[in-house]
Amino acid sequence: MKLQHIIESQQFTVPMLSELFRLTEEMERIVTRGGTRDYSNKIMASLFYGNSTRTRFSFESAMLRLGGKVITTEQAQRFSSDMTGEMLEDTIRVVENYCDVIVLRHDEIGGAARAAKISRVPVINAGDGKGGQHPTQALLDLYTIYKEIKTIEGVKVAMVGNLAEGRTVRSLAYLLGKFERVKIYFVAPPELQMRQDIVDYLTHHNVWFTFESDLGKVLREVDVVYMTRLESTSQGEVPNTAQHSYFIDDSMMCLLPQHSIVMHPLPRLNEISPAVDSDPRSAYFRQTKNGIFVRMALLVSVLD
Repeated sequence: MKLQHIIESQQFTVPMLSELFRLTEEMERIVTRGGTRDYSNKIMASLFYGNSTRTRFSFESAMLRLGGKVITTEQAQRFSSDMTGEMLEDTIRVVENYCDVIVLRHDEIGGAARAAKISRVPVINAGDGKGGQHPTQALLDLYTIYKEIKTIEGVKVAMVGNLAEGRTVRSLAYLLGKFERVKIYFVAPPELQMRQDIVDYLTHHNVWFTFESDLGKVLREVDVVYMTRLESTSQGEVPNTAQHSYFIDDSMMCLLPQHSIVMHPLPRLNEISPAVDSDPRSAYFRQTKNGIFVRMALLVSVLD
């Protein structure tokens, strides 16, 4: 599977996802053996215009496990070049001279696509804007479902939280829409429900979905609960009453089938009680580990 850039979830077909999962499993075996030096002549630039711990560390760990080298920055908007108004395109034209692949988190929706349009080296979207996309997170989420549930076709997923502006749930919805018999429960307050563009996409692809506001109502029905933060939105503060209504604790876990899992892209605020961390169905820390293997596979796919 050779990729030029990784910009959005829509670019992946089901055969590509199957090949990615096969390659990801190979990366797991490589890490178990202590990594590889196959990419010791490659340099990855992680260019982050926004805060990140997990995504940046995950990519950098992935590149180092492959034997490659990393040049990195966070809060790139504080660069003197950006502060003086340098265009993203000019920054990319400079950074591409220093590396073999650019992992970019940008604060504008479509920033990664702009970079890819002019970059001579592969660009990987590590999240662009609020309400944009985060395809590599969605890919590791899908891989986690595949590993934990043993299938994706026919899976029933509850997406919970700020769905209107959550780039992880938006990106995952695009991927889930490619599989047969998937059911998606969008669980959120009305002001945070999934936007029309995703609704139109799922409708076009004949994917079953429903809107819910009661998390407890759907827990008995689903294989996956995908929690996200109920953070403040561009429309204002989230009411405290809403925050208490979308919370996983021991009593909520009692409603969840034994085969089901709880996921979260992290960091969490007050969506999941630490008391449920030890429950085998709590998969969010296994999810973060999967991110290293998936991102190794993606790096290999653009570097080979």
